[in-house]
Amino acid sequence: MQKNERKNMVVRSDADQWWRNAVIYQVYPRSFNDTNGDGLGDIAGIIEKLDYLSALGVDAIWISPFYPSPQADAGYDVADYFDINPEYGSLDEVQELISRAHAVGIKVIIDVVPNHSSDQHRWFQEALRAGHDSPERARYIFRYSQGQPPNNWGSMFGGPAWSPVEPLTGREEDRHWWYLHLFAPQQPDFDWNNDDVHQLFIDYLRFWCDLGVDGFRVDVAHGLVKQDGLPDDLRGTDRWADDNRDPDALDSGPMFDQDGVHEIYRQWRNVLNEYGRDRMLVAEAWVDPPSRGALYVREEEMSQAFNFDYLKCGWRPKRLRMIIDQTLSEMSKVGAPVTWVLSNHDVVRHPSRFGFEPGYDTEGGIGLGDRQPDRELGLQRGLAMTLFTFGLPGSVYLYQGEELGLPEVTDMPDEARQDPTWERTGYKVRGRDGCRVPLPWKADPEDTGFGADPWLPQPQYWHEYAAQRQQDDPDSVLNFYRTIIDRRRHYDIGHGDITWIDHENDEVLVVRNGKLTLVLNMASEPVVIPGEYTIDLSSGSCRVVPGGIDIAANTAAWLS
Repeated sequence: MQKNERKNMVVRSDADQWWRNAVIYQVYPRSFNDTNGDGLGDIAGIIEKLDYLSALGVDAIWISPFYPSPQADAGYDVADYFDINPEYGSLDEVQELISRAHAVGIKVIIDVVPNHSSDQHRWFQEALRAGHDSPERARYIFRYSQGQPPNNWGSMFGGPAWSPVEPLTGREEDRHWWYLHLFAPQQPDFDWNNDDVHQLFIDYLRFWCDLGVDGFRVDVAHGLVKQDGLPDDLRGTDRWADDNRDPDALDSGPMFDQDGVHEIYRQWRNVLNEYGRDRMLVAEAWVDPPSRGALYVREEEMSQAFNFDYLKCGWRPKRLRMIIDQTLSEMSKVGAPVTWVLSNHDVVRHPSRFGFEPGYDTEGGIGLGDRQPDRELGLQRGLAMTLFTFGLPGSVYLYQGEELGLPEVTDMPDEARQDPTWERTGYKVRGRDGCRVPLPWKADPEDTGFGADPWLPQPQYWHEYAAQRQQDDPDSVLNFYRTIIDRRRHYDIGHGDITWIDHENDEVLVVRNGKLTLVLNMASEPVVIPGEYTIDLSSGSCRVVPGGIDIAANTAAWLS
């Protein structure tokens, strides 16, 4: 997108806020750092690594759910929104974490899970005891239907999205009653037509803001409101059926992206404004097209939305350029910053995704017996895409371990898998465990620094990626990330603007952002970028030649 296309960009009252150009690091607490040897990461482990995160240069951390939970879905089944899972620590430790993070200049974002609770949440247990047509059941989506579920909706984890009530209560009067769960049966969906539900999350926002939290990542932000009448879904009950395997459409249907969600986020924005415009909301909203995503980040709603179109793009230059243009254009219409993200806890790590040919479907995970990625090529492309991404204006999210170059664990024994998708799809879709394996801190093959028995098994080669091994190696992936983040801040890239520079090879992307020229060579051969440049950073072989800069295949560079 050319600069003149953004002249009419909306100017907002939050235009000077920290999150507009921040580098934000996702902490998946169960797998980050274990300080007591029980095989689970903990809050104390995050505190212990604040110096590491500060040295990396991040502006904020986003912590995935740490609430009390039976762990049917790794903490996204919340039993209590106002406390901490005892396996992870205590509220006092969270307060200490927030205080210490702020002391070293790191903001703290936490995960809010408003689409559903755990079936062990007090409200759902009260609903089961109270019976149908009660105020308690009105907080969730219960429906009566004889013989079959109320509609044909399928769970995102496989199988039907409805479960019968009678087996849970053992009462005859509950026969033919069903409850909705877009995810696992242990995650009943709230009914957002209910005032109690609205008040619960208003109280939640105030509780955590009072503790000093700087923002909230909103889980399934596009799913809270369902279409009136709950009509059938064109995709049918089995969302993972072979003829339904369209990775771009898994989050489509009458249960997603309904206009009513925006009233909720306007309400939330008013609550956060009581604490100041520096308190942010970021939407996990898997919606298409980008114009729909922009609706979530209007000034009276959220601060940011994850750019999943960018994450899903893969190693496809034409599509990548189109997505960059589209998202910058749509976000500028509402004055919101663009976010850039390549990996998170729900997708195959990007060095492994890039180890396949462009467009290869890894949505269901990778395991034993599956086709395996080219690890060397994947890392090469992954670092190139990372360097290019960090050169774009806006905010960047990175997922724990990507700064170590971690690949997806694709050789995990199937019996070790814990993602509910694996079982609910009849052991067809392996799920997300491969990106959630605990981090390696020490370079000892017998002890990677996470304890002897981590909750997901670490592969034998995991110590090769350890932070300890990379710490003092100037050529390590860890120090490459540190340098990128430092130079990004030096050039104030997040506040920049871009202009495309056409190249004769359409597999080469060249873009100007402030004083920098960003180059991403997605071709299989070296290319020359003509002009008088100095090489600032590169992810691979890059050298000055007569008339320009020669950049190797699958390589990115910052030129000044």
